[in-house]
Amino acid sequence: MPFPTLPTPLSRALTERNYAEPTPVQQAVLEAGGDRDLLVSAQTGSGKTVAFGLAIAGMLLGDEETLPPPGAPLALVIAPTRELALQVQRELTWLYAQTNARVAACVGGMDPRREARALEAGTHLVVGTPGRLRDHLERGRLVTEGLQAVILDEADEMLDMGFREDLEFILAATPENRRTLLFSATLPKAIVALAESYQRDALRLAVAGETRGHADIVYRAVRVMPREIEHAVVNVLRYVDAPVAIVFCNTRDGVRHLQASLTERGFSAVALSGELGQGERNAALQALRDGRARVCVATDVAARGIDLPGLDLVIHADLPHDAEVMQHRSGRTGRAGRKGTSVVLVPPARRRRAEQMFAIAKVSPDWSGPPNADEIRVLDRERMMSDPLLSEPETEEEREWEKDWAEALLERFPPERLAAAFARLYRSRIPVPEEVSDPSFEVGRRSDTRSGIPVGAPRVGEDEPAAWFRLNLGRRDRAEPRRLLPMLTRRGQIGRGDIGSIRIFDRETTFEVRASAAEDFAAAFARRGPPDVRVERMQGEGPAPAKAPKSPRAQRHRREAGKAQRS
Repeated sequence: MPFPTLPTPLSRALTERNYAEPTPVQQAVLEAGGDRDLLVSAQTGSGKTVAFGLAIAGMLLGDEETLPPPGAPLALVIAPTRELALQVQRELTWLYAQTNARVAACVGGMDPRREARALEAGTHLVVGTPGRLRDHLERGRLVTEGLQAVILDEADEMLDMGFREDLEFILAATPENRRTLLFSATLPKAIVALAESYQRDALRLAVAGETRGHADIVYRAVRVMPREIEHAVVNVLRYVDAPVAIVFCNTRDGVRHLQASLTERGFSAVALSGELGQGERNAALQALRDGRARVCVATDVAARGIDLPGLDLVIHADLPHDAEVMQHRSGRTGRAGRKGTSVVLVPPARRRRAEQMFAIAKVSPDWSGPPNADEIRVLDRERMMSDPLLSEPETEEEREWEKDWAEALLERFPPERLAAAFARLYRSRIPVPEEVSDPSFEVGRRSDTRSGIPVGAPRVGEDEPAAWFRLNLGRRDRAEPRRLLPMLTRRGQIGRGDIGSIRIFDRETTFEVRASAAEDFAAAFARRGPPDVRVERMQGEGPAPAKAPKSPRAQRHRREAGKAQRS
């Protein structure tokens, strides 16, 4: 359905931005008319900013195509965070660009003197955070007598953050005949009470398909070993290869460490956490918007309200605290009709918590192990074949000198050498994938948190047939189960639940592998890792070899104990 009749300058702005039809929330707001107060329930990322920008256009412009000279503000937008307020300012700036609108931002962390000068010079729309707006009001810098509309964006979040008193102070200072639009992802009792106190005969709009927050987001739950979470993040980033991705950690230390680790591996990554100053946060966001960075590692608080173009991937490196946090994180992608992917990394010990969270959020994720290095290399080969260097047409000037260079190269080097050099150059531009393993726990079954094996699952060598293998490392090589098990699962591309008994001898180790996985294990192990560490399949599938003898030290203690008893 196309947009209804709009003021000409806004219609042109939408066309230039390729807005062909309104989102559900935009359609609902436009159908409501231009004179009533609105209480709108709509999810983050549904196009709310453009919706309220269009909703107030008629009363601000009237029959004119441009706004009057700037003076006292005509509309006020209140948002919970700096990032969201600045995002709203950017959206309204392009939407009202052809009306000669002046849009000012008043947010914490920015220079209040510069904001005061902007307000004094005159403006049409002001966007700000509650605390900073109240400060400007108390100092007489923000004049509210001419306000025709007040918009509260993400009102539920503002109440959760403790801004109720500031909101009431600001609303009490605005004209009684103003139009008030209140937007909220949810409508708890506190929001309804606020609406009843400060709105007049408000029309309540619950946008159809309020669960739309999931509609354009594909959820994936990825099983990971606890020590391989960082490697799994690397492989998911490489596998999806999104233009922009955000990785969530639960702590500032986690953000700092992961961002440094990704940068070291060759990713263009920036960090967002509460310890950064506003200038650093703005620089990080700008790097993501202009393409100098493709990965943002952030805490929940730091990422509230940010909207990044091309953000197609969200990774939860740390399991969210609850379903609501997961939805807020995931809502950074799949916005305004775009498709997005939300990947939740789940160690064995957190499986039950993750399942409960998905159930509460009414999400049915696709479960899998992490993408492995071989899968990523196959994709890399396909991506290399479609590289713009090979597919984009050249200009006449480029064609002339490239022909000379190409002929010179072909005279000196064979074609296969040049192709290998191109492949090597391409691979040098991309981070190397990591070797990862799959815990292979079953969804819906309780796991032994120490092993990651579902309780009641068939045990290798007991309830299910097993194949015995010999490894050329033993006690003399300082082999021990806690080191061998991760190496075997990683190189053999199997889960811990596929390995049974491990017997360590002086010069070798024997171990069981689930019979159904034995052939693939042997092939994968031979392809990966250093060639001097080898495994070979032993003849037969049981019975188990004799137990490994006691170490020389243990045997000596046993002899000495026997002598003591005889004496």
